[in-house]
Amino acid sequence: MQIAAKNPDDYIKKVAEDKREAIIKLRAEILKNLPKGFEETMSYGMIGYVVPHSIFPKGYHCDPKLPLPFVSIAAQKNFVAFYHMGIYANPKLLNWFVEEYPKHTDAKLDMGKGCVRFKNPEKIPYKLLGQLIKKVSVKQWTTAYEENIANYKKK
Repeated sequence: MQIAAKNPDDYIKKVAEDKREAIIKLRAEILKNLPKGFEETMSYGMIGYVVPHSIFPKGYHCDPKLPLPFVSIAAQKNFVAFYHMGIYANPKLLNWFVEEYPKHTDAKLDMGKGCVRFKNPEKIPYKLLGQLIKKVSVKQWTTAYEENIANYKKK
C-alpha cells in the first residue's frame, strides 16, 4: 500500500491514525542513529533512507536513476513495515538481529528477506532498530551491495 506523498512529513500526515505514532517514533529513532552520508527521502511510496548519487553515482541497479536504497519504513494495511537491505545482504547482521530481537520485545518476529512486519505497533523494539541502523556505515553498505551484485551477475 503506497501513500502518495511529496516528502516524509506529508507521508506522516497521511498515515492512518492507528499507525502514525509508530511511524513518527521509527523515523525519530532512525534519524537519531543514521550514520553520516545516508539521506532521508521518499522512495517507492515510503519514507526511505538512501545513499545519494553524490556518494554512490551508480545508483540502484534496478534503476540507476534512483539512489541506492538502504532502509525504508511504511504503514501498510495490517502492519508497520521496516525494510533493511543490510540484513538481506549480510547473514552475520541478520543472525545478530534475530538473536537480539526476543531480548527487546515479546512479539513474535514476523520477517521476510529484508522486511520486518509489526502487527502491533506498541511492541516495536525501537531501540533495537536504532542499534541495527548504527551497525552499517555508507561505506560498508555500498561495498556489500557491490559484492552482492557482482555475485548475482556471475550466476
